[in-house]
Amino acid sequence: MRTPALFTLIGKTPLAEITRLDTGPCQLFLKLESQNPGGSIKDRIGLAMIEAAETQGLLKPGGTIIEATAGNTGLGLALVGRLKGYRVLLVVPDKMSTEKVLHLKALGAEVRTTRSDVGKGHPEYYQDYAARLAAGMPGAWYSDQFNNPANPLAHETTTGPEIWEQMGHDVDAIVVGVGSSGTLTGLTRYFRKVAPQVEFILADPKGSILAEYVRTGHVSDTSGSWAVEGIGEDFIPAIADMTAVKQAYTITDQESFATARALLKEEGIPGGSSTGTLLAAALRYCREQTTPKRVVSFVCDTGTRYLSKVYNDGWMRDQGLLERPRHNDLRDLIGRRFDAGEVISVTPDDTLMIAFNRMRAADVAQLPVLSNGQLVGIIDESDLLLSVGTQPERFNNPVGTTMTRRLEILLPSSDLHALRNTLDRGLTAVVAEGATFYGLITRYDLLNHLRRTLS
Repeated sequence: MRTPALFTLIGKTPLAEITRLDTGPCQLFLKLESQNPGGSIKDRIGLAMIEAAETQGLLKPGGTIIEATAGNTGLGLALVGRLKGYRVLLVVPDKMSTEKVLHLKALGAEVRTTRSDVGKGHPEYYQDYAARLAAGMPGAWYSDQFNNPANPLAHETTTGPEIWEQMGHDVDAIVVGVGSSGTLTGLTRYFRKVAPQVEFILADPKGSILAEYVRTGHVSDTSGSWAVEGIGEDFIPAIADMTAVKQAYTITDQESFATARALLKEEGIPGGSSTGTLLAAALRYCREQTTPKRVVSFVCDTGTRYLSKVYNDGWMRDQGLLERPRHNDLRDLIGRRFDAGEVISVTPDDTLMIAFNRMRAADVAQLPVLSNGQLVGIIDESDLLLSVGTQPERFNNPVGTTMTRRLEILLPSSDLHALRNTLDRGLTAVVAEGATFYGLITRYDLLNHLRRTLS
């Protein structure tokens, strides 16, 4: 069987200089690993680990590839493995973006989702879960990126030499993150040989233990949680070589996500949340310098994998990662504010089919009905079902014949007790004052408010 031509496109990714963000006295270059055929830097190790396993006789025709992954390693393995005819089974944490999961399934991979709030040793921890699956399945090969020597070797033999050549043999510092640590370890080995003076800078999500380890040399037995995908750990990977790291920056989720969004707005480069972490650390490092330096970091994967998260204002607000003006009243609980243009609505003259399609597209269960900007009713899924019954032609009926006109209006100054009372009676809470409609509060909105108060 011929080797797929797509494999020849892995690597040799371009390097782009950042010109519109403040880099202090430094030049900052980003290696666009998003330009790999699978959309991330992990295509490199997906190919390398599979080919090494084939050479060593660990992966045979008809075999199954199993891996624990936050997404991109899984995509690299699925891309290569499926084209080579293997079954691919991936265990992913539940914070993984919808786009990644759908991409994996579109490639033909099988996905098992497990908890992201537990650590190593817990039966639901994604790496332990994957190892158990592999141990109990004949013909399975656990790629185990966290311990697989082919992982750093891929970066030592491809990523490092590419950076060295593209930078004209003139590099002062490289900013990296650590997930499995393959990138850091591979680059460290390569640059020790060709330019040992190159500094390595760690970008680490807040909650991970790695930055503290770099600063103190001690491994913390407690870690937090973070929303950034793909980097940060609660343990030191076995293949990690942290000895070349001279400085570490702890980056919050809010700064990571905001920086990724700034990269797209200012430079036109869409990157994911880990790219935001790396860029935030690289910008801090560059701005702290007193002499010019040439600095390299990475766009680890494409931002199109995070349209439902990093680039979704609603999700960002729900997570507390994007602030909007606060009123300190019920308006702060509204998921979609009318005055901000966020409300999805229908008019009384729209058909029930239009209402249903808008609910489905916006993933909501009810819509306000507006006439000339004024709230005149609400229509929800139960209204639609009662009206349509078993006669699909009734989808052509106007919303005005079906909508609920009896509205439970709450003033912005109403308290949470009044809100709970409304929701407990199965009603949708409408926040309005006089002719001014502010938005709806659902049970989800209240739960999200309580969650954010707790955190």
